[in-house]
Amino acid sequence: MGRLQSTTLHCLSSRAERGICIVAANCRSLAPLGMTKIGVIAAILLAFFAVAQEPGLNSPQNVRPVQPPSAPPIQLLADVSGTVPQEQIRELLRYAQEKEFENEKRLRDYTYIEREEEHMLDGNGHVKKVKTRTLEVLEVYGEPVERLIAKDDKLLSSEDAKKEDGKIQKVIDKRRNESERDRRKRVEKEEKEHDEDRKFVLEIADAFDFRLVGSEVLEGRDTWEIEAEPRPGYQPKERATKLLSKFKGRVWIDKAEGQWVRLDITAIDTISVGLFLARFHKGAHIVAEQTKINDEVWLPKHVAVQVDVRLALLKNINADVDQTFRDYKKFRADSKITVVGEEVRQ
Repeated sequence: MGRLQSTTLHCLSSRAERGICIVAANCRSLAPLGMTKIGVIAAILLAFFAVAQEPGLNSPQNVRPVQPPSAPPIQLLADVSGTVPQEQIRELLRYAQEKEFENEKRLRDYTYIEREEEHMLDGNGHVKKVKTRTLEVLEVYGEPVERLIAKDDKLLSSEDAKKEDGKIQKVIDKRRNESERDRRKRVEKEEKEHDEDRKFVLEIADAFDFRLVGSEVLEGRDTWEIEAEPRPGYQPKERATKLLSKFKGRVWIDKAEGQWVRLDITAIDTISVGLFLARFHKGAHIVAEQTKINDEVWLPKHVAVQVDVRLALLKNINADVDQTFRDYKKFRADSKITVVGEEVRQ
């Protein structure tokens, strides 16, 4: 998720830019558009909660320090009418969003395994094809890089594994030979995109009306369950945030730490991307979960997406995609990755 990615109408180019990409998996021609692999879908669906973590934005030179937010406003207190005021809930959500920015920075210190399982459906909703991909995600010169290690749960052949190593080598060579001028331009562009994504994310709390549904224990942790509906008459500050009115959802926030634990989002209207690029039909659905790792950071655990999309008026894709994230390992100062016969110190 990837860096559930800002996958991208905005995030999701970032998660977001990262998530699951039915579109990328079936229409590689979208790659030139700059969409990440879950970019097209995640960018739109994940934009609601912005778990965007786009390759490059999390590298040490590109992430600006974020001041730790104050103690989480855990106590949501009902007023005389018996309901929790909107501003209390928005304050909690803004806190959770700031914590997510911290998680993005710390994610760069970890490698992990990501498994994607894609179920292509026929017109009656029956599974007609299943594909899986397993990837190792690691940092090379501050840039997240994916290495395919298995397809359909079978390890790659030695020849295909060498090709994957070759892709990583290209990243190493590109960064090693990058001029100072090119590096400066790249960093400036990424910082600008990061600032735009941040504006987008921080507007989410203002774009919805919230209702405290109650409390629920998830994996042994006490959480607030909060329902979100588009705020009538809300005027978006950013162009991309106009999309938020097309979603509703629920979020579960850890009472002790103010971190989001689960997100459940549904498209309540058709979503068009570009003039003819893609139309996502009403009912697109995403569930995302994250978990605490090493008692220091909350990172993606599971993402499930159901989507029905028509591409360029030519192809209709109906699919369920399931992503799991596991084996998070933190780099030590002396950690090394061996790539095509050489060692790269992290």
